[in-house]
Amino acid sequence: MRRKLVAGNWKMNGVRASLGELDAIAAMVAEGVDVAVAVPFTLIAAAAERVPGLGIGAQDVHHADAGAHTGCVSAAQAGDAGARFTIVGHSERRADCNETDTIVRAKAKAARRHGLDVILCVGETLAERDAGQAVSVVTAQLAGSLPEGAAGDWLSVAYEPVWAIGTGRTPTVADVAAMHGAVRAELRRLSGEEAARVRVLYGGSVTADNAAALIGASDVDGALVGGASLTAAKFVPIIAAAAAL
Repeated sequence: MRRKLVAGNWKMNGVRASLGELDAIAAMVAEGVDVAVAVPFTLIAAAAERVPGLGIGAQDVHHADAGAHTGCVSAAQAGDAGARFTIVGHSERRADCNETDTIVRAKAKAARRHGLDVILCVGETLAERDAGQAVSVVTAQLAGSLPEGAAGDWLSVAYEPVWAIGTGRTPTVADVAAMHGAVRAELRRLSGEEAARVRVLYGGSVTADNAAALIGASDVDGALVGGASLTAAKFVPIIAAAAAL
């Protein structure tokens, strides 16, 4: 049995005054589910100090260990600030920053080199889904982004249905289960028996209302939660739903 993981992604939200939300979130850590929150770089150190029992992470890292990369943060720096993990390949990074699979793989390797766990994101656009290319796009992203030696004790994969963001279209539980099954099959092809240990998270719009159905679907091992992770009032019920499964 893979233990469920519910990870929050605060994106470009939050200041020091927001850290109080982590207190109630941290109280759910011992309830049978792993809980983590990727906060902005500016809050990693303060968050790690405030809630040492909660998995605090970064939202991205640079693929280089150091150098002339103004405005970037290395995996070593994120870890030194207190991060335990990082997200790589998020759809917003791929789209807004033109990150390729090669770059995402290099970031995952850098994170692992410095002892960080990794949540690796993959997902397809609306045009790709409507063209019938959803599975081929997602599995190709996974193959291109997955670092060598990927193992379940440090790697999770998050499936993001990019096509559902702001379109008014929502994936069904069957849609989610089908894609997660395809991701699991590709992991088996790439990593063999180790694939059974890798958690595959759902990275769509998870709420208290749909968390139990989505996280309870076949091959869904938890969730990567965006906006609903910003407050304990919205995030804790998602954690509770996962813990009850």
